[in-house]
Amino acid sequence: MTSPAPLDHAASTADLLAEADRLAGAGRALEAVDLLHAANVARRDPELEVRLAVLRHQAFGELPTEPGLAEWPLTSDPGESAHIPMIAPSELTADAVRRAITAHGSAYVPGLIDAETVRAFVEGIDHVLALRKEMEGRPLEDHESWLVSLPLPQEQAATLARKWVAGDGGALMCDSPRLLDLVFATYERVGLKRLLTDYLGERPVLSANKGTLRRARVEGKTDWHQDGNFLGRDLRALNVWVTLTDCGVDAPTMDLVPKRFDTIVESGTGGAIFDWAVGPDTVAELAADAPPVRPVFKAGDCMLFDDLCLHRTALAPEFVNTRHALESWFFAPSAYPAGQVPLVW
Repeated sequence: MTSPAPLDHAASTADLLAEADRLAGAGRALEAVDLLHAANVARRDPELEVRLAVLRHQAFGELPTEPGLAEWPLTSDPGESAHIPMIAPSELTADAVRRAITAHGSAYVPGLIDAETVRAFVEGIDHVLALRKEMEGRPLEDHESWLVSLPLPQEQAATLARKWVAGDGGALMCDSPRLLDLVFATYERVGLKRLLTDYLGERPVLSANKGTLRRARVEGKTDWHQDGNFLGRDLRALNVWVTLTDCGVDAPTMDLVPKRFDTIVESGTGGAIFDWAVGPDTVAELAADAPPVRPVFKAGDCMLFDDLCLHRTALAPEFVNTRHALESWFFAPSAYPAGQVPLVW
């Protein structure tokens, strides 16, 4: 097998796209993804970004299906006290995250994303949401890579629940190739690709259904849940949640139960609003030894948790300001959930 030509930073967009097409046509879409992503990081190009989103989906079929880790979940000793462990960005490793999650259900990484990048994401999310409102009922392909729907067969596209996401104040990363590749580039820069690869034991795959650009609503209803209750069982997953706004004082934050759950708990009872939600009475029983916490975050802070973490968006009368955030659910290809549209990192 021949390797792709070394990246020429002076190569034209047409040449790069042609080489990516050649690779993908030869069953080497993974290499095409790496080629165009490196080129786009060096020199951002809307055409590359749009093609990258498509190639990331196409490349999923080339990934190995054998588990990278023989055992899952990898366990550690339970925590002696109920709290959310803090991991400094300089100490962020798969082992540290695994210890935190298997003992306490989640991990807090303060200051992971720098202020300039945070501002770029906030401005980008606002721009995408404004474009979507402006273009309602009209083609979305007119705005370079800011707002371009990922092309999918109708049955797959329906699983993305785009209207529901929009109604909740967000947009899907897969429909903004510009911000999608910025997420990948940013997360690589701060060490998250290495972390996730080590944590999962495989090349991480982002769910297009669960990769969300959020501008959180400040009203409505919210309820406790475990994402595994509707994503599926026996997953190998990690969620990267990054707040782009100071939150927990006057903007919505999160409530979390600071302990590990080994299974999906009972839902739809105990005063639950939704059948997939865990009712407050049930939470009170489950969290008797680890009362829920409501963290105060700074813009750029990150939370890491898996499909078993019991949490909810925290809404309160004093939370009157909008919160922007990035939510990115990554999975091991060997245990990728059915019904989710994959995008290879």
